[in-house]
Amino acid sequence: MPAAKPSRKALLHRTWALFAFFFLPGLVMASWATRTPAIRDTLSVSTAGMGIVLFGLSVGSMSGILCSGWLVKRFGTHSIIRSGMTLMVTGMLIMSVALYFSSPVLFALGLAVLGMGLGSAEVAMNVEGAIVEGLLKKTVLPMMHGFYSLGTLAGAGVGMGLTAIEFGAYGHLGLIGLLVIVPIAIAIRAIPHGVGKDNADDAANPHEPHPPFYKDIQLLLIGTIVLAMAFAEGSANDWLPLLMVDGHGFSPTSGSLIYVGFTLGMTVGRFTGGWFIDRYSRVTVVRACALMGILGIGMIIFVDSPFMAGISVILWGLGTSLGFPLTISAAGDTGPDPATRVSVVAASGYVAFLVGPPLLGFLGEHYGLRLAMLVVLALMVVAALIAKAVAKPSQSSQLVGETE
Repeated sequence: MPAAKPSRKALLHRTWALFAFFFLPGLVMASWATRTPAIRDTLSVSTAGMGIVLFGLSVGSMSGILCSGWLVKRFGTHSIIRSGMTLMVTGMLIMSVALYFSSPVLFALGLAVLGMGLGSAEVAMNVEGAIVEGLLKKTVLPMMHGFYSLGTLAGAGVGMGLTAIEFGAYGHLGLIGLLVIVPIAIAIRAIPHGVGKDNADDAANPHEPHPPFYKDIQLLLIGTIVLAMAFAEGSANDWLPLLMVDGHGFSPTSGSLIYVGFTLGMTVGRFTGGWFIDRYSRVTVVRACALMGILGIGMIIFVDSPFMAGISVILWGLGTSLGFPLTISAAGDTGPDPATRVSVVAASGYVAFLVGPPLLGFLGEHYGLRLAMLVVLALMVVAALIAKAVAKPSQSSQLVGETE
């Protein structure tokens, strides 16, 4: 039996708590991403070596995401969000200590702990968000992801300022890690216990036959789209400041400023995405986003102009902004057991985070980071071509050949 509908006040507090839980990881991620040039220099590693260090984040994230579906059903969203946020803070503090001692191994370990926390909380936050969206009866999941982008915008702004005044990267990361503890402790109180536990949030037709996930063609295509979009988003988070410094000759401060343009595009896209999704369709929005991403990344690769670089990163941000929230919503619509389906699709995204850093680092070392981004460009083309996979269930006939 479904639980009684919460009061309007409790639902409002729950919604704002989720906004906070999306905002804080964005703040944390951008705080260290904007300092990647300084981190590389402090750790005394090459571009390829930096890719190996970033591999720690990918391993941790994948470890967390692969078990997150089971964890949510076993312990509920409250417990997994709380433990994930705790690991996030711990990872940031380890990274700060690693920079103080100039230890690449310790920094990679800190990234792994950070990634494990974010990966394990990812599905819990999205399952919780999907439930709140259903209770509100309005599209809010893109806005929740918008708060992640707003967090990255804030983190990028702080990072740019601290880079300009030559504030130590180890002090920056440690400070951010400590500052997020209080809002986490306050927000977790609004998330009810037991939500998502023991398949409580499964779809209404549990006896309807459905194929195993690996035979569900629509789910596999949705996973491919999120892989492409996550690869594009993750490559910007991991490499954009260095891409601007090494590939376009920007100063470290200017490289951080360009990253702000990317996060601005992400933020605008996610806060306005709900309106476009409701007015048009998921398919149209995903295809339009992919095309904007193709244009932006293409200009980064082939156009050598500081002004055009600023424009292109905004398009890059807009193009990847709705990839994750849209595919998460689409995955939950494909059949029973939405928590597991969300974890399957999210795992596809984290494959991109797992493979992306070392792959782009290797290609960047040998061919330059600009040419390495051709891989990202090709994946965005694939996402545009298979955009019909995110159609709502009532539009599923489009997947077998009908036109829109």
